[in-house]
Amino acid sequence: MITAVDTSTGTTLKYDAVLLLGFGGPEGEEEVLPFLERVTAGRGIPTERLREVGQHYFTLGGVSPINAQNRALLAALQAALEAEGFGIETVLANRNSPPFVTDVVADLASRGHRRVLAVATAAYSGYSSCRQYREDLGLALASSGVDLEVRKLPSFYDLPGFAGTITELVLAALPAGLDLAADSTRLVFTTHSVPTSAARAAGPQGDAYVDQHRRVAGKVAEGIRAATGIYKPWDLVYQSRSGPPSVPWLEPDVNDALTQLATDGVSTVVLVPIGFLSDHMEVIWDLDTQATQTAAELGIQLVRTPTVGTHPGFVDGLAGRIAEELRTGSPDPVPGQRCFGGCCANPRSNAPVVPGLAIDPLP
Repeated sequence: MITAVDTSTGTTLKYDAVLLLGFGGPEGEEEVLPFLERVTAGRGIPTERLREVGQHYFTLGGVSPINAQNRALLAALQAALEAEGFGIETVLANRNSPPFVTDVVADLASRGHRRVLAVATAAYSGYSSCRQYREDLGLALASSGVDLEVRKLPSFYDLPGFAGTITELVLAALPAGLDLAADSTRLVFTTHSVPTSAARAAGPQGDAYVDQHRRVAGKVAEGIRAATGIYKPWDLVYQSRSGPPSVPWLEPDVNDALTQLATDGVSTVVLVPIGFLSDHMEVIWDLDTQATQTAAELGIQLVRTPTVGTHPGFVDGLAGRIAEELRTGSPDPVPGQRCFGGCCANPRSNAPVVPGLAIDPLP
């Protein structure tokens, strides 16, 4: 049996490993279609449509940026935890590509690990951004039958270092000479669209997905005002919709929003992808390709800011949240707290889940 220690105090930590959970992505052209088939399993999407979507990956040689980005985040988190005195193993597992969650869970158990803290590469509450990762873990434990306890860190959108890092990146991306105060300059935040039913079900009381994004956007806008003296009105828009037209998803789409802003006389849009931790395929394709083309056609100057990635302000904040849980080992939450057994449920899924945690109350 493995134990992990806080070397600054000599005390044993409440967990013996940290498991970073990623979405996954192909690492070569031969992996693109199998990857997309795993992502869309059970949805009845024709192979021809998958090949069409696969072209996004083929333009990058079939290699998704997300895996390297998550490996970099894993290394940065491990370094930050080591700097705080934590001697604990950190590993990566993916939902849709190697290393798969089931394989990593089995390996951890076989090497003597017994209590693992899981951290998803998604900052917000919701089915696909939180509960589905708990399902991945629940299914892996159920299928393998290993002796392993896994708890998942809750959404971390509220980390001061998250909104603070985004603010810093926005300010650094503003081109010289831009009149930020002008009505013709607009601040637009974007995130992944989800079905409206999933958005309503997110969080203990529902509607957390949209509310949490609006909180982050508001904090960034306030941070910009604190730094520049200018408060910019802002919009929250959505991207990467993948569902059939008959199913309502969160709107407006970023391209529709740009069209409306151009009609309203906006000539510069500062586009801030607050819904993503790294510049992976959906950011590259939906924003740097499609939205950029839309803006060019409309005569809009588009300033796209980077995602938080491995920025020290974000990494240190997340590592601090992880460290807090490693030291204390929060009790299981109950309904009404940040995360609980039935939170963010998908009515089409009855998969087993590992517990989420409630480190602190909603701000």
